[in-house]
Amino acid sequence: MSHSLIWDSSLITRYNRPGPRYTSYPTAVQFDSSFESENYANAARESGLINKPLSLYFHIPFCDTVCFYCGCNKIVTKHRTEAEPYLELLFKEMAMHAELVGHKARVEQLHLGGGTPTFLNEDQLSRLMEEADKHFFLEFDEFSDYSIEIDPREASWKMMGHLSSLGFNRISLGVQDFDERVQKAVNRIQPEQMTMDVIDAARTLNIRSINIDLIYGLPLQTTDSFLKTVDRVIEMAPDRLSVFNYAHLPHRFMPQRRIKDEDLPSAEEKLRIMELTTQRLTEAGYVYIGMDHFALPDDDLAVAQEDGVLHRNFQGYTTHAHCDLIAMGVSSISQVGNTFAQNYPDMANYKKAIEKGQLPIYRGYHTSKEDRLRAHVIRRLICDFSLNFNTLEEDYGINFSTHFANETQQLLAMAEDGLLTINANGIEVQPRGRLLIRNICMVFDQYLPIAMDTTPRYSKVI
Repeated sequence: MSHSLIWDSSLITRYNRPGPRYTSYPTAVQFDSSFESENYANAARESGLINKPLSLYFHIPFCDTVCFYCGCNKIVTKHRTEAEPYLELLFKEMAMHAELVGHKARVEQLHLGGGTPTFLNEDQLSRLMEEADKHFFLEFDEFSDYSIEIDPREASWKMMGHLSSLGFNRISLGVQDFDERVQKAVNRIQPEQMTMDVIDAARTLNIRSINIDLIYGLPLQTTDSFLKTVDRVIEMAPDRLSVFNYAHLPHRFMPQRRIKDEDLPSAEEKLRIMELTTQRLTEAGYVYIGMDHFALPDDDLAVAQEDGVLHRNFQGYTTHAHCDLIAMGVSSISQVGNTFAQNYPDMANYKKAIEKGQLPIYRGYHTSKEDRLRAHVIRRLICDFSLNFNTLEEDYGINFSTHFANETQQLLAMAEDGLLTINANGIEVQPRGRLLIRNICMVFDQYLPIAMDTTPRYSKVI
């Protein structure tokens, strides 16, 4: 597929409005507290009966210090001992899930997110992996995809060696920005050498893939200052890059109230930052995967996109579309069969449920046939930048132009703007439309008008 992009400032300004990132469809806004955990349990049993491979996610919510921009579910504490009782709860939850899908269900993908997973010490990380291997079958081969989010301030060479020995072969590093003024403004002091040391260790240990996260739109950032960070990152040559738009939502995330509005770059400056960042990365050989993600051409994500098998879930872009996702820990979201199930976001209710021997699910969603149809459309557009009508109509027994008559009218307006082409065979997103793929997907979201009527929930698309 062609990977060309065209940055059309007038179009981007016109289309740049808040919208979901579509790590699921329906999005979590539609999850319902009346959802019964038995619905999830039935889906998990069915998954086990057909021996469906698994992706496991563990949420480690602890952070030593708070980053003011962060909107993640986290517990900020200096007391490392707080991780111990949480791990015990996590082990009990793990056993309950394993009982449903069958012990020793095959795990192709595993991810530790947070918070700060490396808040755990080496012994605790070992016990977590040992417990996972006790209840499931962890495959350690060329196809296994075991990743962990790393705060370079928490990862020594010794820790990196330990992670490698546990089977982790992918790492994701939070960097955000190398500029010291920006780091002070967001309370994340992280000298560049710390990041470089982790990358050096990872390469020495033959870690398969390195991802770096950057954020644009942070306080005191300018186009020039951020491009200096981008240039340094390009020199570091990570396999993947995520360049996120900072969503300033202080009404939802209390730490963001410590960021001064007057320190934030203007909307025009933010667009300029992303325009030139995209230009620098593509000129350096990175492929634009979509949704602020870039990868080197030989990375698994780029190869999967080329082959038409790229997937997207709560962990972002992934190559494991055929896996059911079991997520454990506070606030985590599982996707098994046709069900989504989210755990309690607070420790008190999470603990209470597990101590009662119950899965700590507090809300969820069972998808309808219409949901699954629209999820397929959104997923293929967001992963492939195209949609084949013949395949869709055969798989779902519909006529696209009839079923999506209203949506087609909106697409035709986008086609006039040069975002896409649409004909009898399908939709092709054009170079002008790739950066606005969220807008194209939003056309197919039947719940979006309702969600947008409530308190603002989403970041702008650029």
